[in-house]
Amino acid sequence: MSATGEVSDRKNRGRRIILWRHGQTAWNVERRFQGSTDVALTDTGIGQARRAARLLASLGPDAIISSDLQRAANTAAELALLTGLDVTREEGLRETYAGVWQGLTHEEIIERYGEEYAAWKRGEPVRRGGGELETEVAERAAPVVLGHAEKLPEDGTLVVVSHGGTIRTTIGRLLGLEARNWESLGGLSNCCWSVLGEGARGWRLLEHNAGTLPEPVLGDDT
Repeated sequence: MSATGEVSDRKNRGRRIILWRHGQTAWNVERRFQGSTDVALTDTGIGQARRAARLLASLGPDAIISSDLQRAANTAAELALLTGLDVTREEGLRETYAGVWQGLTHEEIIERYGEEYAAWKRGEPVRRGGGELETEVAERAAPVVLGHAEKLPEDGTLVVVSHGGTIRTTIGRLLGLEARNWESLGGLSNCCWSVLGEGARGWRLLEHNAGTLPEPVLGDDT
């Protein structure tokens, strides 16, 4: 697409926020709860990031922000390489801290903390593993996203590289959904993204879990 065509397509569209989940990690494959543990991308995850970055670069993003955990930051770096944009790392975009759950497989969590797990799945406010509430994650992440979105040019696009749980809670908060309904937003597959668009009455969900044919969701947010 020519520069002129891109400007035409963007005109009067309003600002957009693309929330992009990081690529695959070994703990995703092992179904280990990562939380705020700093786990690296696998070779597959790097390949996922490179493929997705080519698609996202074609959208002409204006800014990139990322969780400072390496799985997100290294995913963001692939888009930065193609666009020439700097990546602003934000601790507020980290995944949910989940205390003693971190490093355990989902089977181990269910075996050791079954009632707590079931309560979380019912939508009750739960400090998984003694960690953060989902509302607390939204309270730290959503303002970071909005602060950067406010700096966009008219009809600009912000790419936010983060984690499945943090993205879901941030979307829920920006859409004005009640916390107990955030679970209705399905999880993101590795290196897939959701798009929020600026409307007359606030942010709207335009796309969810976009980027590939449907794949299993491997991660904390399942």
